[in-house]
Amino acid sequence: MMPACEAEPGSGPLAWPVTRFAALGDSVTLGMGDPMPSGGWRGWAALLAGSLAPPDRVELSNLALSGALIRDVAGDQLDHAVSLAPTHASVLVGMNDTLRGTFDLSAIATDLERIVATLERTGALVLTASLPDPGLLLRIPGSLRRPLARRAHAINGVLGRLAERYQVVHVDVTAHPAIYDKRMWGVDRLHPSERGHRWLARLFAAQLADLGMPLHAIPDPEPTNPEPSAWAQAHWMATKGTTWIVRRSRDLVPRLLQLAAREWWLDRRGRDSGRELIALDPGEPG
Repeated sequence: MMPACEAEPGSGPLAWPVTRFAALGDSVTLGMGDPMPSGGWRGWAALLAGSLAPPDRVELSNLALSGALIRDVAGDQLDHAVSLAPTHASVLVGMNDTLRGTFDLSAIATDLERIVATLERTGALVLTASLPDPGLLLRIPGSLRRPLARRAHAINGVLGRLAERYQVVHVDVTAHPAIYDKRMWGVDRLHPSERGHRWLARLFAAQLADLGMPLHAIPDPEPTNPEPSAWAQAHWMATKGTTWIVRRSRDLVPRLLQLAAREWWLDRRGRDSGRELIALDPGEPG
């Protein structure tokens, strides 16, 4: 249940300090899947910004880029965020890393810690979230899904340890069954729908409320914009979704087939395929 910690009605704008919210990440934070009738994307970060303070007391800088990897966030996005001296900074990234042919967990862990530690040193309250299982979202066969699940689980392990080491507001979306509710996702199954973006914003708002932080408002869970028509969804898949699938297939599928074959072989030999394949992909840092 969402704690009742919204601001008292009538409290003047001067009662709120200026909130500078820097949102770092990939296309999910950019807002893809939550189109506005006038054009462009809104997304969970904008919805959460509306919860943090009145409109004239919050400054949202959405630095996210479509297709961004963790190393991209650790580069230009992080530098830009530091220059803004944010009071709040969110870091939602990693899904694209799980969907690449190569996967270097050691480098990922180093970059994630650099991002979190650097933002915390600026005085910002850092917000992070775990990753869902991309194979479940894409509904691919189990033999190909398992390598993706291991990658997501490995990144989530890094994020969980960082949340313990630093003063991070961490939302574990995998603890909520609603994450795999089809209504939460757009036609491509990788970007939240408006309902999904609202759900994510509410999870962060609830976490902040649990910490005793006053909120200006709670995001409404119900969509307010009309859902894309069946024609619009089919057009997106034909013009953009298919291109994405072909590009990722060339890069990712050969690697997944290799890992799936290796897993089958290890299982046949009665060895711990999960442990050995984590090491193969490569493994979780010690």
